[in-house]
Amino acid sequence: MKSETLNGVITYAPNSREELIDYAYQHKKILVAVNAEKILHATDQSRAIINRNLGYPDGIGAVWALQKKGHKEVVKIPGCELWLDIVQKHHKDKSFYLVGGKQEVIEATVKQLQAQYKGINICNYRNGYIKTNAEEKTLIEDIIKHKPDIVFVAMGSPKQELLMERIQKQHQAVYQGLGGSFDVYTGNVKRAPQWWVKNNLEWAYRLINQPSRIKRQIHLVRFFINLILGKY
Repeated sequence: MKSETLNGVITYAPNSREELIDYAYQHKKILVAVNAEKILHATDQSRAIINRNLGYPDGIGAVWALQKKGHKEVVKIPGCELWLDIVQKHHKDKSFYLVGGKQEVIEATVKQLQAQYKGINICNYRNGYIKTNAEEKTLIEDIIKHKPDIVFVAMGSPKQELLMERIQKQHQAVYQGLGGSFDVYTGNVKRAPQWWVKNNLEWAYRLINQPSRIKRQIHLVRFFINLILGKY
């Protein structure tokens, strides 16, 4: 699978979700979402985290940047959908470990997954409030004990990526950072309706519903100007 460097951020250009999932599993990679904001505001730390792992085009900005580099067949793969694609593909033959969210959210997530994907092997789970080194050590020891094939961590960046890297040193598996995906999956946070998602206007839907995001999203104009000027 080919990749490009976008403002110092190595971003892979999968032609399908299947290709990305198979590549991640073959190489036991940590999947990290890349979007316009992460490319525009890349720091030495954020670049290093993504470049050590498998950055994929989670947003349309990353897709456009890759297309401008010649990857015409690249597809956008939202992280909040990708983890469920992984579950769909592997729920009958792989084991899963889930970390993240409030206790009631992670419990609801596990219950919903078990109802939706009959026979899924969720070997264990815990909430995302890991406050001490001792709690993290206990988590890692439990993951080593259960030996999951796939680990999902929903804690927000870069906290979730740094935690996944520490865990992976002790247990090789496929890892994906999910941010707030458990909240979306269980209905605690409403995602944009399908029309907005399909037409790459999810950002506009969020802005309409959360006008305070304008300060954050106005910076994306810079991203598109830079893209047009060929700076990525």
